Amino acid sequence: MTAHLLPLLMIGGLTSAGVYLLLERNLTRMLLGLLLIGNAVNLLILTVGGDAGNPPIRGRTSDGQSTTADPLAQGMILTAIVISMGIAAFVLALAYRSYQLTTIEDVETDPETARVAEGADVDDDLPDVVPSRDTDEPDELDALPGAEGSR
Repeated sequence: MTAHLLPLLMIGGLTSAGVYLLLERNLTRMLLGLLLIGNAVNLLILTVGGDAGNPPIRGRTSDGQSTTADPLAQGMILTAIVISMGIAAFVLALAYRSYQLTTIEDVETDPETARVAEGADVDDDLPDVVPSRDTDEPDELDALPGAEGSR
């Protein structure tokens, strides 16, 4: 099995451009990054699927090929294309709704995430161990209160 250099370079270029776009804070660029990475994975599956061959139909030949092509790679790529279009539609809907609500398309930093990243201390007035109120007696914490006779 020989590896062709051009498809491998294209896969690397698409993946690196997709990761770069995914790291942006703009939803449209994130969508483009997802699509580029999806196309890179499709090209990888096609490359790994092997060389061309006869159609996977009994009795059919194509240009004197001696081996049969693997239909699994093509089926996986078609499925991946459908899934990526669904993800693209979902992200476009999110971007449109975000633009409608805030008139900006950039994703803002969540205040809770920023607080955790800064290493802010959590409230120290909380006890370290929360005592358990559950006992063997039926009470409001049980799933079926009043079912004590069924034990």
